[in-house]
Amino acid sequence: MVNFKKIKMGIRARTILIELISALFILLFIYAAFSKVLDFEKFRVQLGKSPILNAFVMPVAIWTPLIEVIIAFALVMKRSQYMGLCLAFSLMVMFSTYIILILKFSSYIPCSCGGILQNMSWTQHLVFNIGFVLLGALAILIYPNQNQDLIRIRGNAETLKRRQSILKKIKL
Repeated sequence: MVNFKKIKMGIRARTILIELISALFILLFIYAAFSKVLDFEKFRVQLGKSPILNAFVMPVAIWTPLIEVIIAFALVMKRSQYMGLCLAFSLMVMFSTYIILILKFSSYIPCSCGGILQNMSWTQHLVFNIGFVLLGALAILIYPNQNQDLIRIRGNAETLKRRQSILKKIKL
């Protein structure tokens, strides 16, 4: 098992990678949400054909694109980015679990995805989703721990202050 805390990656490199992963999630969720909303009737009908979701068609049809947009907005704002990454990771795990359940236990496999995602096979879709699950996990694991980073920064500042103080005393 890889210990991500021991990987030597500066705060700047981690920040760039997290921003890139966040941007990919934002693009994915905004695209997926708008695809569903623009062809809402098709999305709702396909959900109705799902053996797992057919009893909850309207709530799922309304809440799924709304949740995708909310998560995308959470990822845009720095204050809520970490929570957005956790939510994005969780949603992708749920989508992947749904695909696994459909592939394993259903004889009929409806596709309720919109846009270019509907052209993927279910196996391709699962691989795509797992890729995003892994990206989300990586972003969460390398997300800067603000307390540790502050201690590191303050620690360096304290060391600098002590050195300056000692130098002043020596010069006097």
